[in-house]
Amino acid sequence: MTDPIRPRRSVLYVPGSNARALEKAKSLAADALILDLEDSVAPDAKDEARELVRKAVSAGGYGAKEVVIRANAPGTEWGLADIGMAATSGANALLIPKVSTPADLEAVRQLLARTGSAPALALWAMIETPLAVLEAGRIAAAARHTSYPLEVLVLGTNDLAKETRAALLPGRQPMLAWLSITVAAGRAHGLDTIDGVYNAFQDLDGFRTECEQGRTLGMDGKTVIHPGQIGVANEIFSPTPQEIAAAEKIVAAFERPENAGKGAISIDGRMVERLHRDMALQVLAIRTAIERIGDSGSSNR
Repeated sequence: MTDPIRPRRSVLYVPGSNARALEKAKSLAADALILDLEDSVAPDAKDEARELVRKAVSAGGYGAKEVVIRANAPGTEWGLADIGMAATSGANALLIPKVSTPADLEAVRQLLARTGSAPALALWAMIETPLAVLEAGRIAAAARHTSYPLEVLVLGTNDLAKETRAALLPGRQPMLAWLSITVAAGRAHGLDTIDGVYNAFQDLDGFRTECEQGRTLGMDGKTVIHPGQIGVANEIFSPTPQEIAAAEKIVAAFERPENAGKGAISIDGRMVERLHRDMALQVLAIRTAIERIGDSGSSNR
């Protein structure tokens, strides 16, 4: 749904109760930040965290980064206040936890409408319950809405493991079907899908392997829990020089006058169809989007 394409290679969770982390996040190379009021904040710090996040977003300084606020669920004692604050904070999006059915999205939209917030505020949805996986297609189909459009699905793999009792194993074999279902639901309705976190934040080799798996499955990026993971996620979810060169070659070939109107052509002894041209254009659009936001490569500055 997002137009133009917005890179979401690395999406950093930032504890809303940590003023130092909120400030440091401004200088990090993450494409997007999730300022978290839910899991990373203790119950007795929820109100203070909400105010810290409000002040941080209002003060600005996050540059081209996409700023997202994760509220507590509407049914909790903090949810309504969180949603009300996020609605008027100036954040780019509101991340809703425990979205299990389209009705959960609609309930939040109704709450937002009562705040008088701009209907262009985007919604992100956590897919972190068994029912959410089973309902992923219907949740994604609810994206097309005249106000508060859903733009991103975020996998909560830790919660999925908890709720299903599936093991958190290297390679994530127990979860592969759920990950692919979520990607398919997102793609069917024009949404980005962001992979879940990798808990062993000092194991960058394992993190790299899981990022590569996520990209292979079709994910757009990875949620990260430590600044040291940002560079790897940015690298893996960016088109490689080889992919860019191949995409440019395909697009250029189809633009030649002799290939006008052809459904398939031969390039270097390989049959290439117009669907491959469309895929190549997507690669180049992602490259352009990364350049537009000022890519900082694999460093964390």
